[in-house]
Amino acid sequence: MLTRVTPGARGITPEEVRVRIGEAVFPNPWKRELEFNPPVHETWNIVHIGMLLPQAHQIYVCAENCMRGVVMTAAEMDALERFSCVLITESDLYRDNLESITLEGVTDVLHKLPALPPAVIVFPVCLHHFMGCDLQYVYAELEKRFPDVVFVRAWMDPVMQKTGPTPDEKLRTAMADLLTAGSAQPYPEGGFHVSVIGDNLPLEEDSDIARLVSEAGARLHRIQDCGTFAAYRQMAGSDLFIARSPLAAPGMRRAAKRLGKPGLYLPNAYGYEEIRRMRGQLAGALGLQPDTALFNHRQNEEIEACEAALAGAKATVGTRQIAIDAAAVQRPLGWARLLLEHGFAVKTVYLDMIHPEEEKDFLFLQESFPDLYLHKTVHIGGRVLHGGRLCREEERAAGGEEVLAIGPKAAWYEDTPWFVNMVEYGGLWGYYGIRRMAQLMEEACLVKKDTKEIVQRKGLGCTCILPGAAERTRI
Repeated sequence: MLTRVTPGARGITPEEVRVRIGEAVFPNPWKRELEFNPPVHETWNIVHIGMLLPQAHQIYVCAENCMRGVVMTAAEMDALERFSCVLITESDLYRDNLESITLEGVTDVLHKLPALPPAVIVFPVCLHHFMGCDLQYVYAELEKRFPDVVFVRAWMDPVMQKTGPTPDEKLRTAMADLLTAGSAQPYPEGGFHVSVIGDNLPLEEDSDIARLVSEAGARLHRIQDCGTFAAYRQMAGSDLFIARSPLAAPGMRRAAKRLGKPGLYLPNAYGYEEIRRMRGQLAGALGLQPDTALFNHRQNEEIEACEAALAGAKATVGTRQIAIDAAAVQRPLGWARLLLEHGFAVKTVYLDMIHPEEEKDFLFLQESFPDLYLHKTVHIGGRVLHGGRLCREEERAAGGEEVLAIGPKAAWYEDTPWFVNMVEYGGLWGYYGIRRMAQLMEEACLVKKDTKEIVQRKGLGCTCILPGAAERTRI
Protein backbone atom coordinates (compact mmCIF):
# COMPACT_ATOMS: atom_id res chain seq x y z
CA MET A 1 0.00 0.00 0.00
CA LEU A 2 1.34 3.45 -0.94
CA THR A 3 1.13 6.28 1.55
CA ARG A 4 1.35 9.96 0.70
CA VAL A 5 4.26 11.45 2.63
CA THR A 6 3.45 15.02 3.67
CA PRO A 7 3.70 16.76 7.04
CA GLY A 8 0.81 15.62 9.17
CA ALA A 9 -0.73 13.40 6.45
CA ARG A 10 0.19 10.25 8.27
CA GLY A 11 1.37 11.85 11.45
CA ILE A 12 5.00 12.47 10.41
CA THR A 13 6.59 14.47 13.19
CA PRO A 14 10.15 15.47 14.05
CA GLU A 15 10.17 12.80 16.76
CA GLU A 16 10.05 10.11 14.05
CA VAL A 17 13.33 11.21 12.49
CA ARG A 18 15.25 12.30 15.56
CA VAL A 19 15.78 11.11 19.09
CA ARG A 20 17.47 12.56 22.16
CA ILE A 21 20.70 10.73 22.78
CA GLY A 22 19.62 10.13 26.36
CA GLU A 23 16.84 7.90 24.97
CA ALA A 24 18.78 6.39 22.06
CA VAL A 25 19.80 2.76 21.68
CA PHE A 26 23.36 1.86 20.67
CA PRO A 27 24.39 1.22 17.91
CA ASN A 28 21.14 1.53 15.88
CA PRO A 29 18.79 4.18 17.27
CA TRP A 30 16.18 3.51 14.54
CA LYS A 31 14.54 0.54 12.91
CA ARG A 32 15.14 -0.21 9.24
CA GLU A 33 12.44 0.91 6.87
CA LEU A 34 11.81 2.75 3.61
CA GLU A 35 14.62 5.25 3.06
CA PHE A 36 14.92 8.75 1.61
CA ASN A 37 18.04 9.92 -0.20
CA PRO A 38 18.50 13.65 0.41
CA PRO A 39 19.79 15.67 -2.57
CA VAL A 40 23.26 15.97 -1.09
CA HIS A 41 25.92 14.31 -3.22
CA GLU A 42 29.30 15.59 -2.05
CA THR A 43 30.25 12.26 -0.49
CA TRP A 44 32.29 10.02 -2.79
CA ASN A 45 30.80 7.02 -4.54
CA ILE A 46 32.49 4.06 -6.20
CA VAL A 47 33.02 5.90 -9.50
CA HIS A 48 34.99 8.66 -7.76
CA ILE A 49 37.03 6.13 -5.78
CA GLY A 50 37.82 4.00 -8.83
CA MET A 51 39.06 7.05 -10.72
CA LEU A 52 41.83 7.41 -8.13
CA LEU A 53 43.52 4.31 -9.59
CA PRO A 54 45.78 5.83 -12.25
CA GLN A 55 45.29 4.65 -15.85
CA ALA A 56 42.48 2.28 -14.83
CA HIS A 57 39.30 1.87 -16.89
CA GLN A 58 35.96 1.19 -15.18
CA ILE A 59 33.34 -1.15 -16.69
CA TYR A 60 29.87 -1.43 -15.14
CA VAL A 61 27.68 -4.43 -16.03
CA CYS A 62 24.10 -3.67 -15.11
CA ALA A 63 20.63 -2.61 -16.21
CA GLU A 64 19.95 0.82 -17.67
CA ASN A 65 18.12 2.19 -14.64
CA CYS A 66 21.08 1.49 -12.34
CA MET A 67 23.56 2.77 -14.92
CA ARG A 68 22.13 6.29 -14.92
CA GLY A 69 23.74 7.42 -11.65
CA VAL A 70 27.24 6.12 -12.34
CA VAL A 71 27.24 7.52 -15.89
CA MET A 72 26.24 10.93 -14.54
CA THR A 73 29.06 10.76 -11.98
CA ALA A 74 31.67 10.01 -14.65
CA ALA A 75 30.27 12.75 -16.89
CA GLU A 76 30.19 15.34 -14.12
CA MET A 77 33.84 14.73 -13.33
CA ASP A 78 34.74 14.81 -17.05
CA ALA A 79 36.06 11.24 -17.03
CA LEU A 80 33.87 9.41 -19.55
CA GLU A 81 36.94 8.32 -21.50
CA ARG A 82 37.79 6.06 -18.55
CA PHE A 83 34.28 4.67 -18.17
CA SER A 84 32.25 2.07 -20.09
CA CYS A 85 28.94 0.24 -19.73
CA VAL A 86 27.62 -3.23 -20.49
CA LEU A 87 23.83 -2.96 -20.44
CA ILE A 88 21.79 -5.97 -19.35
CA THR A 89 18.19 -6.28 -20.51
CA GLU A 90 15.52 -8.72 -19.42
CA SER A 91 15.56 -10.39 -22.84
CA ASP A 92 19.32 -10.97 -22.46
CA LEU A 93 18.64 -13.14 -19.44
CA TYR A 94 16.09 -15.21 -21.40
CA ARG A 95 18.46 -15.80 -24.31
CA ASP A 96 21.74 -16.32 -22.51
CA ASN A 97 23.40 -16.67 -19.10
CA LEU A 98 24.91 -13.88 -17.05
CA GLU A 99 28.42 -15.35 -17.23
CA SER A 100 28.41 -15.11 -21.02
CA ILE A 101 26.81 -11.65 -21.07
CA THR A 102 29.40 -10.28 -18.64
CA LEU A 103 32.39 -11.96 -20.28
CA GLU A 104 31.51 -11.03 -23.84
CA GLY A 105 30.38 -7.54 -22.87
CA VAL A 106 33.64 -6.69 -21.11
CA THR A 107 35.61 -8.27 -23.97
CA ASP A 108 33.75 -6.15 -26.52
CA VAL A 109 34.43 -2.97 -24.53
CA LEU A 110 38.15 -3.68 -24.33
CA HIS A 111 38.43 -4.47 -28.04
CA LYS A 112 36.86 -1.09 -28.83
CA LEU A 113 39.20 0.98 -26.65
CA PRO A 114 42.00 2.88 -28.44
CA ALA A 115 44.54 1.01 -26.30
CA LEU A 116 44.34 -1.58 -23.56
CA PRO A 117 44.60 -0.02 -20.09
CA PRO A 118 46.96 -1.63 -17.56
CA ALA A 119 44.04 -2.15 -15.14
CA VAL A 120 40.29 -2.63 -15.56
CA ILE A 121 37.86 -2.34 -12.66
CA VAL A 122 34.86 -4.57 -13.36
CA PHE A 123 31.67 -3.78 -11.45
CA PRO A 124 29.12 -6.63 -11.28
CA VAL A 125 25.81 -5.72 -9.62
CA CYS A 126 23.03 -7.08 -7.43
CA LEU A 127 21.74 -9.17 -10.33
CA HIS A 128 24.97 -11.19 -10.34
CA HIS A 129 24.21 -12.16 -6.74
CA PHE A 130 20.59 -13.02 -7.48
CA MET A 131 21.44 -15.14 -10.53
CA GLY A 132 24.35 -16.94 -8.86
CA CYS A 133 26.80 -15.78 -11.52
CA ASP A 134 30.12 -17.64 -11.48
CA LEU A 135 32.40 -14.63 -11.42
CA GLN A 136 35.51 -16.69 -10.74
CA TYR A 137 35.01 -18.26 -14.16
CA VAL A 138 34.38 -14.84 -15.73
CA TYR A 139 37.55 -13.31 -14.32
CA ALA A 140 39.65 -16.39 -15.18
CA GLU A 141 38.49 -16.19 -18.81
CA LEU A 142 39.11 -12.46 -18.98
CA GLU A 143 42.65 -12.94 -17.69
CA LYS A 144 43.27 -15.58 -20.38
CA ARG A 145 42.01 -13.26 -23.11
CA PHE A 146 43.86 -10.20 -21.83
CA PRO A 147 47.01 -11.40 -20.02
CA ASP A 148 48.51 -7.90 -19.91
CA VAL A 149 45.52 -6.40 -18.08
CA VAL A 150 44.99 -6.52 -14.31
CA PHE A 151 41.30 -7.06 -13.55
CA VAL A 152 40.16 -5.49 -10.30
CA ARG A 153 37.25 -7.29 -8.64
CA ALA A 154 34.79 -4.61 -7.53
CA TRP A 155 31.03 -4.53 -6.86
CA MET A 156 28.05 -2.24 -7.32
CA ASP A 157 25.60 -4.09 -5.08
CA PRO A 158 23.89 -1.66 -2.71
CA VAL A 159 21.26 -4.23 -1.69
CA MET A 160 24.04 -6.11 0.13
CA GLN A 161 25.40 -3.19 2.15
CA LYS A 162 23.11 -3.77 5.15
CA THR A 163 24.52 -7.25 5.73
CA GLY A 164 28.23 -6.88 5.05
CA PRO A 165 30.91 -4.65 3.55
CA THR A 166 29.56 -1.77 1.47
CA PRO A 167 30.51 -1.36 -2.21
CA ASP A 168 32.81 1.46 -1.04
CA GLU A 169 34.66 -0.82 1.38
CA LYS A 170 34.85 -3.66 -1.17
CA LEU A 171 36.40 -1.35 -3.74
CA ARG A 172 38.98 0.09 -1.34
CA THR A 173 39.92 -3.47 -0.38
CA ALA A 174 40.16 -4.57 -4.01
CA MET A 175 42.47 -1.63 -4.76
CA ALA A 176 44.64 -2.52 -1.77
CA ASP A 177 44.78 -6.12 -3.05
CA LEU A 178 46.75 -4.82 -6.04
CA LEU A 179 49.72 -4.27 -3.73
CA THR A 180 51.38 -7.67 -4.06
CA ALA A 181 54.81 -9.19 -3.60
CA GLY A 182 55.28 -9.08 -7.36
CA SER A 183 54.81 -5.31 -7.39
CA ALA A 184 56.80 -4.65 -4.21
CA GLN A 185 59.86 -3.26 -5.93
CA PRO A 186 62.12 -1.30 -3.60
CA TYR A 187 62.19 2.45 -4.08
CA PRO A 188 65.38 3.43 -5.93
CA GLU A 189 66.22 6.24 -3.51
CA GLY A 190 66.25 3.83 -0.55
CA GLY A 191 65.31 4.94 2.94
CA PHE A 192 62.12 4.29 4.91
CA HIS A 193 58.82 4.59 3.05
CA VAL A 194 55.27 4.95 4.39
CA SER A 195 52.11 4.48 2.32
CA VAL A 196 48.65 5.72 3.26
CA ILE A 197 46.07 3.22 1.97
CA GLY A 198 42.42 3.81 1.07
CA ASP A 199 42.22 7.60 1.36
CA ASN A 200 39.81 9.37 -0.98
CA LEU A 201 41.13 12.81 -0.11
CA PRO A 202 44.90 13.28 0.22
CA LEU A 203 46.38 13.49 3.69
CA GLU A 204 47.48 17.09 4.21
CA GLU A 205 51.18 17.79 4.58
CA ASP A 206 50.59 19.69 7.83
CA SER A 207 48.77 16.75 9.43
CA ASP A 208 50.41 15.07 12.41
CA ILE A 209 51.04 11.89 10.39
CA ALA A 210 52.84 13.70 7.58
CA ARG A 211 54.90 15.79 10.01
CA LEU A 212 56.01 12.75 12.02
CA VAL A 213 56.97 10.91 8.82
CA SER A 214 59.03 13.91 7.74
CA GLU A 215 60.64 14.22 11.19
CA ALA A 216 61.75 10.59 10.92
CA GLY A 217 63.37 11.28 7.54
CA ALA A 218 60.93 8.92 5.81
CA ARG A 219 58.97 9.34 2.57
CA LEU A 220 55.16 9.50 2.52
CA HIS A 221 53.25 8.02 -0.42
CA ARG A 222 49.61 8.65 -1.36
CA ILE A 223 47.61 7.33 -4.28
CA GLN A 224 46.86 10.92 -5.29
CA ASP A 225 50.56 11.41 -6.04
CA CYS A 226 50.83 8.38 -8.33
CA GLY A 227 50.82 9.25 -12.03
CA THR A 228 50.80 5.69 -13.33
CA PHE A 229 49.38 2.31 -12.40
CA ALA A 230 52.93 1.02 -11.93
CA ALA A 231 53.69 3.85 -9.51
CA TYR A 232 50.65 2.93 -7.44
CA ARG A 233 51.64 -0.74 -7.28
CA GLN A 234 55.15 0.23 -6.22
CA MET A 235 53.60 1.37 -2.93
CA ALA A 236 53.76 -2.33 -2.05
CA GLY A 237 57.48 -1.76 -1.47
CA SER A 238 56.79 0.54 1.48
CA ASP A 239 58.01 -0.31 4.96
CA LEU A 240 54.84 0.77 6.79
CA PHE A 241 51.17 1.00 5.81
CA ILE A 242 48.60 3.34 7.35
CA ALA A 243 44.81 3.61 7.04
CA ARG A 244 42.72 6.47 8.46
CA SER A 245 39.23 5.35 7.47
CA PRO A 246 37.41 2.32 8.92
CA LEU A 247 36.40 1.55 5.33
CA ALA A 248 40.07 1.36 4.33
CA ALA A 249 41.31 -0.57 7.36
CA PRO A 250 40.39 -4.12 6.15
CA GLY A 251 42.25 -3.67 2.85
CA MET A 252 45.27 -2.12 4.56
CA ARG A 253 45.48 -4.97 7.07
CA ARG A 254 45.25 -7.56 4.30
CA ALA A 255 47.99 -5.84 2.34
CA ALA A 256 50.27 -5.54 5.37
CA LYS A 257 49.81 -9.20 6.28
CA ARG A 258 50.28 -10.34 2.68
CA LEU A 259 53.51 -8.36 2.33
CA GLY A 260 54.83 -9.10 5.81
CA LYS A 261 54.99 -5.41 6.71
CA PRO A 262 53.62 -3.52 9.73
CA GLY A 263 50.30 -1.73 9.37
CA LEU A 264 48.67 0.90 11.57
CA TYR A 265 45.01 1.85 11.69
CA LEU A 266 44.97 5.48 12.83
CA PRO A 267 41.34 6.65 12.76
CA ASN A 268 40.31 10.28 12.78
CA ALA A 269 39.96 10.80 16.52
CA TYR A 270 39.27 14.04 18.39
CA GLY A 271 40.15 13.11 21.98
CA TYR A 272 43.56 14.29 23.11
CA GLU A 273 44.53 11.05 24.83
CA GLU A 274 43.61 8.88 21.86
CA ILE A 275 45.57 11.15 19.54
CA ARG A 276 48.51 11.04 21.98
CA ARG A 277 48.42 7.24 22.00
CA MET A 278 48.24 6.92 18.20
CA ARG A 279 51.03 9.47 17.68
CA GLY A 280 53.13 7.37 20.02
CA GLN A 281 52.37 4.23 17.98
CA LEU A 282 53.33 5.95 14.76
CA ALA A 283 56.48 7.46 16.25
CA GLY A 284 57.58 4.04 17.48
CA ALA A 285 56.96 2.47 14.06
CA LEU A 286 59.03 5.25 12.47
CA GLY A 287 61.95 4.70 14.82
CA LEU A 288 61.39 7.88 16.81
CA GLN A 289 61.41 7.92 20.62
CA PRO A 290 57.79 8.46 21.76
CA ASP A 291 58.59 8.13 25.48
CA THR A 292 61.11 10.94 25.73
CA ALA A 293 60.42 14.12 27.68
CA LEU A 294 60.94 16.17 24.51
CA PHE A 295 58.31 14.18 22.59
CA ASN A 296 55.81 14.53 25.42
CA HIS A 297 56.56 18.24 25.73
CA ARG A 298 55.81 18.71 22.05
CA GLN A 299 52.52 16.89 22.46
CA ASN A 300 51.58 19.16 25.35
CA GLU A 301 52.38 22.17 23.20
CA GLU A 302 50.15 20.74 20.45
CA ILE A 303 47.28 20.35 22.93
CA GLU A 304 47.75 23.92 24.17
CA ALA A 305 47.54 25.12 20.58
CA CYS A 306 44.31 23.14 20.13
CA GLU A 307 42.83 24.74 23.22
CA ALA A 308 43.72 28.20 21.91
CA ALA A 309 42.19 27.41 18.50
CA LEU A 310 38.97 26.13 20.07
CA ALA A 311 38.77 29.19 22.30
CA GLY A 312 39.18 31.43 19.27
CA ALA A 313 36.46 29.55 17.40
CA LYS A 314 34.16 29.79 20.39
CA ALA A 315 34.58 33.56 20.46
CA THR A 316 33.55 33.74 16.82
CA VAL A 317 30.78 31.12 16.83
CA GLY A 318 29.32 32.46 20.04
CA THR A 319 25.88 31.10 20.91
CA ARG A 320 25.06 29.78 17.45
CA GLN A 321 23.59 26.31 17.55
CA ILE A 322 25.72 23.72 15.78
CA ALA A 323 24.65 20.72 13.70
CA ILE A 324 27.23 18.04 12.87
CA ASP A 325 27.09 15.68 9.91
CA ALA A 326 28.56 12.15 9.83
CA ALA A 327 29.45 12.76 6.19
CA ALA A 328 31.85 15.49 7.28
CA VAL A 329 33.56 13.86 10.26
CA GLN A 330 33.87 10.11 10.53
CA ARG A 331 33.27 10.22 14.27
CA PRO A 332 30.51 12.80 14.64
CA LEU A 333 29.79 11.96 18.28
CA GLY A 334 33.45 12.39 19.13
CA TRP A 335 33.49 15.81 17.50
CA ALA A 336 30.23 16.73 19.25
CA ARG A 337 31.77 15.72 22.57
CA LEU A 338 34.87 17.84 22.00
CA LEU A 339 32.78 20.91 21.13
CA LEU A 340 30.30 20.43 23.96
CA GLU A 341 33.12 20.08 26.48
CA HIS A 342 34.43 23.41 25.22
CA GLY A 343 31.14 25.23 25.63
CA PHE A 344 29.80 25.12 22.07
CA ALA A 345 26.02 24.84 21.61
CA VAL A 346 25.86 21.56 19.68
CA LYS A 347 22.19 20.73 19.14
CA THR A 348 22.00 17.96 16.53
CA VAL A 349 24.14 15.19 15.08
CA TYR A 350 23.04 13.84 11.69
CA LEU A 351 23.81 10.14 11.34
CA ASP A 352 22.09 6.85 10.47
CA MET A 353 23.97 4.48 12.74
CA ILE A 354 26.60 4.74 15.45
CA HIS A 355 29.96 3.23 14.62
CA PRO A 356 31.30 0.80 17.26
CA GLU A 357 34.37 3.03 17.64
CA GLU A 358 32.10 5.72 19.10
CA GLU A 359 30.61 3.69 21.93
CA LYS A 360 32.55 5.52 24.66
CA ASP A 361 31.58 8.91 23.26
CA PHE A 362 27.97 7.78 22.94
CA LEU A 363 27.83 6.69 26.58
CA PHE A 364 29.51 9.91 27.72
CA LEU A 365 27.08 12.11 25.77
CA GLN A 366 24.12 10.04 26.89
CA GLU A 367 25.07 10.70 30.50
CA SER A 368 26.38 14.25 30.28
CA PHE A 369 24.36 15.79 27.41
CA PRO A 370 21.15 13.73 27.20
CA ASP A 371 19.26 16.43 25.24
CA LEU A 372 21.59 16.24 22.24
CA TYR A 373 19.51 15.21 19.21
CA LEU A 374 20.47 12.37 16.89
CA HIS A 375 18.82 12.92 13.51
CA LYS A 376 18.39 10.18 10.91
CA THR A 377 19.35 11.37 7.41
CA VAL A 378 17.63 8.62 5.38
CA HIS A 379 14.22 8.58 7.09
CA ILE A 380 11.43 9.02 4.54
CA GLY A 381 10.13 11.93 6.61
CA GLY A 382 13.23 13.87 5.61
CA ARG A 383 11.53 14.48 2.27
CA VAL A 384 9.24 16.99 3.91
CA LEU A 385 10.77 17.65 7.33
CA HIS A 386 13.84 19.61 6.35
CA GLY A 387 14.91 23.18 5.71
CA GLY A 388 14.99 24.07 9.37
CA ARG A 389 11.42 22.92 9.94
CA LEU A 390 12.55 20.29 12.43
CA CYS A 391 13.45 22.89 15.03
CA ARG A 392 11.16 25.22 16.85
CA GLU A 393 11.90 28.83 15.99
CA GLU A 394 13.31 29.65 19.39
CA GLU A 395 15.60 26.61 19.22
CA ARG A 396 16.86 27.27 15.71
CA ALA A 397 17.52 30.95 16.28
CA ALA A 398 19.16 30.86 19.68
CA GLY A 399 20.51 34.33 20.27
CA GLY A 400 18.99 35.49 17.01
CA GLU A 401 21.67 33.67 14.99
CA GLU A 402 21.34 30.92 12.39
CA VAL A 403 22.63 27.39 12.74
CA LEU A 404 26.28 26.64 11.96
CA ALA A 405 26.51 23.28 10.18
CA ILE A 406 29.53 21.04 9.91
CA GLY A 407 28.97 19.03 6.75
CA PRO A 408 26.72 19.21 3.68
CA LYS A 409 23.81 17.07 4.91
CA ALA A 410 23.52 19.07 8.11
CA ALA A 411 23.58 22.25 6.03
CA TRP A 412 20.78 20.99 3.77
CA TYR A 413 18.58 19.76 6.60
CA GLU A 414 19.05 22.96 8.58
CA ASP A 415 18.74 25.13 5.48
CA THR A 416 21.68 27.23 6.57
CA PRO A 417 24.23 29.08 4.40
CA TRP A 418 26.74 28.97 7.24
CA PHE A 419 28.53 25.64 7.02
CA VAL A 420 31.88 23.89 6.84
CA ASN A 421 31.95 22.21 3.45
CA MET A 422 33.79 18.97 4.15
CA VAL A 423 33.48 15.21 3.65
CA GLU A 424 35.42 12.38 5.34
CA TYR A 425 37.31 14.90 7.51
CA GLY A 426 39.22 15.98 4.40
CA GLY A 427 42.95 15.42 4.66
CA LEU A 428 43.03 16.28 8.37
CA TRP A 429 44.36 14.19 11.23
CA GLY A 430 45.44 14.60 14.82
CA TYR A 431 45.99 17.82 16.73
CA TYR A 432 46.42 19.67 13.46
CA GLY A 433 42.98 18.45 12.39
CA ILE A 434 41.37 19.96 15.49
CA ARG A 435 43.07 23.29 14.96
CA ARG A 436 42.23 23.40 11.27
CA MET A 437 38.59 22.47 11.88
CA ALA A 438 38.32 25.23 14.49
CA GLN A 439 39.63 27.66 11.88
CA LEU A 440 37.14 26.38 9.29
CA MET A 441 34.28 26.85 11.74
CA GLU A 442 35.30 30.47 12.21
CA GLU A 443 35.49 31.02 8.46
CA ALA A 444 32.11 29.35 7.97
CA CYS A 445 30.54 31.90 10.30
CA LEU A 446 31.85 34.71 8.11
CA VAL A 447 31.31 33.38 4.58
CA LYS A 448 27.76 32.71 3.42
CA LYS A 449 27.38 29.85 0.92
CA ASP A 450 24.76 28.90 -1.67
CA THR A 451 23.86 25.64 0.03
CA LYS A 452 21.43 24.29 -2.57
CA GLU A 453 23.85 24.96 -5.39
CA ILE A 454 26.90 23.49 -3.65
CA VAL A 455 25.70 20.30 -1.96
CA GLN A 456 24.07 18.77 -5.03
CA ARG A 457 27.40 18.50 -6.85
CA LYS A 458 29.03 15.09 -6.69
CA GLY A 459 32.28 14.17 -5.01
CA LEU A 460 33.75 17.11 -3.12
CA GLY A 461 37.40 17.38 -4.08
CA CYS A 462 36.96 15.77 -7.51
CA THR A 463 37.08 17.48 -10.87
CA CYS A 464 33.66 18.97 -11.66
CA ILE A 465 32.58 20.54 -14.96
CA LEU A 466 29.29 21.96 -13.68
CA PRO A 467 28.93 25.78 -13.71
CA GLY A 468 30.30 27.37 -10.56
CA ALA A 469 32.34 24.32 -9.59
CA ALA A 470 35.31 26.54 -8.77
CA GLU A 471 33.37 27.59 -5.67
CA ARG A 472 33.74 24.12 -4.15
CA THR A 473 36.29 25.13 -1.57
CA ARG A 474 36.40 23.39 1.77
CA ILE A 475 35.52 26.33 4.01
